[in-house]
Amino acid sequence: MALSGVDNIARLPELKKKLFWTFLLLAVYRIGIHIPVPGVDSAALADFFESVQNTLFGLFDMFSGGGLRNLSIFALGIMPYISASIIIQLLTVVSPELKRLSKEEGAQGRKKITQYTRYGTVLITLVQGFGIAVGLESMSSPTGAPVVLHAGWAFRGITILTLTAGTIFLMWLGEQMTDRGIGNGISMIIFAGIVAGLPSAIFNTVRLMQAGEITLFLLLLVGAVMVAILAFIVYMERGQRRIPIHYAKRMMGRKMFGGQTTHLPLRINTAGVIPPIFASSILMFPATLATFSNVEWIQRVSAYFTPDSIIYNIVFVALIIFFCYFYTAIMFDPKGISENIQKQGGFIPGIRPGAKTREYIDKVLTRITLWGSFYVAAICVIPILLIKQFNVPFYFGGTALLIVVGVAMDFMGKIESYLISRQYEGLMGKGSKLKGRQ
Repeated sequence: MALSGVDNIARLPELKKKLFWTFLLLAVYRIGIHIPVPGVDSAALADFFESVQNTLFGLFDMFSGGGLRNLSIFALGIMPYISASIIIQLLTVVSPELKRLSKEEGAQGRKKITQYTRYGTVLITLVQGFGIAVGLESMSSPTGAPVVLHAGWAFRGITILTLTAGTIFLMWLGEQMTDRGIGNGISMIIFAGIVAGLPSAIFNTVRLMQAGEITLFLLLLVGAVMVAILAFIVYMERGQRRIPIHYAKRMMGRKMFGGQTTHLPLRINTAGVIPPIFASSILMFPATLATFSNVEWIQRVSAYFTPDSIIYNIVFVALIIFFCYFYTAIMFDPKGISENIQKQGGFIPGIRPGAKTREYIDKVLTRITLWGSFYVAAICVIPILLIKQFNVPFYFGGTALLIVVGVAMDFMGKIESYLISRQYEGLMGKGSKLKGRQ
């Protein structure tokens, strides 16, 4: 039973310590969200954000856990670090030096790449901090109240330093969570920021139902759809194509090695949540530009790219499919994998080693990426359609759903693996597929 799995956690002091550190550091992050940057009118800023929900500001505010709406010390969140990581990954493909560090230098090379990522994070944060400081000075609430109380270089300098220090501290917090806690600290911070808005969303839904704007039947229907979507996401995220690999037997001294059969797992959604994040950022740019411009043609173009328009959704789906293939091509190297299989004396049954193996892996990956991109696009578009057709307060967008479910599955999987490594049954008890050794 599940309760016996929870009891097993209590028997492992080391696991309890890791869980304690995870939740303690997340609490520090949530406390920091409510510490504002000096010199800002919080009420005017809140009114401004109410009017820009469907722009890049709304997207960034979601990933910062509400920090941008409050203009807290963690307003930029962990997104600069993620942006720097993606840029370094892209540069690794085209830069021989970075490619050598990632493949030939081993742990030392990865340490240098991590250091470059930190430098990139600081640079991005400085640029974004300056842009936010300058932008805030020109912002005002719908009632005309200025967001910045005393504009000038003093405000800009304080804002840049505060936001940069906050992002660096968050980056350190994520690394501490990874070392001392359970799971990827950066993912846990994003997860906590998204989930933090769930209680207020539930409260607003109940308030709308009490006011008669939402019927009980519609609420139950939306709940059933949500459960179905979550189950579908879990099913697809676990889905993979396993390519069998055989290893020939060989003699080394007096011992026989090899002869076993293993498999190469190819995930259906290899690109993860990067495609919808990129696609959303591109499509929200016209609406963001229109917020600061009164030019007629910009306003006209932004009107075509509202989330409930047909053009928006068609382009959104097309961009998701494109970025799924693009990011998968960057992250997955069929040539390198085929070379490693050949070096280790392995082969795919019925496929010649070398170039034929590479072509086969690339062909299989191309096919499953197509279905993976359709799945990601469907998850991202369904919430938009629900909002448009039924006018429901759907808090989680498709991107947020993918992140929340993915991080939750990874977190539970790490606890399960930890219990199994200590010869305890997993969280799901005796019926679990991941059962402890006897």
